[in-house]
Amino acid sequence: MVTAVYPGSFDPVTVGHVDVATRAASLFEKLVIAVYETPSKGLLFDAEERVRLMKDACRHLPNVEIIKFSGLVVRCAKDVGAGVIVRGLRSGSDFEYEFDMAFMNRRLEPDVDLVCFMTSQDYMFVSASLLKEVAKLGGDISEMVPPNVAEAVYAKFGLPVQEG
Repeated sequence: MVTAVYPGSFDPVTVGHVDVATRAASLFEKLVIAVYETPSKGLLFDAEERVRLMKDACRHLPNVEIIKFSGLVVRCAKDVGAGVIVRGLRSGSDFEYEFDMAFMNRRLEPDVDLVCFMTSQDYMFVSASLLKEVAKLGGDISEMVPPNVAEAVYAKFGLPVQEG
């Protein structure tokens, strides 16, 4: 049985994240989505909220488990019995970052491989940081995040849910 781990801050969960999770869940027997508890960037949602939002967004995927983690991704992978780390790529700069990270992870844990999914063209421009900025300014993000996430994001900013 091949288990994969899909790590990220997921702040907030986007349709791109769900797309990668859905495609990865179709290829691996088990997919563990690992929500990073303490990324270096400012967060809109705490780890518990991000886990809850991801669980709701991925409830259609029966072979997916969502956890939170801290520390190195490769250690998380080993802890959950994953031999694969899943990442999504939107651009060349994402590739360069993941390329360098893959070699570092290979040095730390030689038995953990990296599998990258190219984003669907519909989601190439979707980034969590841009979504937060658009929502904060009252813009419509409803087509870029799951419905539960749109509600939560607007609530954080004290705004009514925008209707696409």
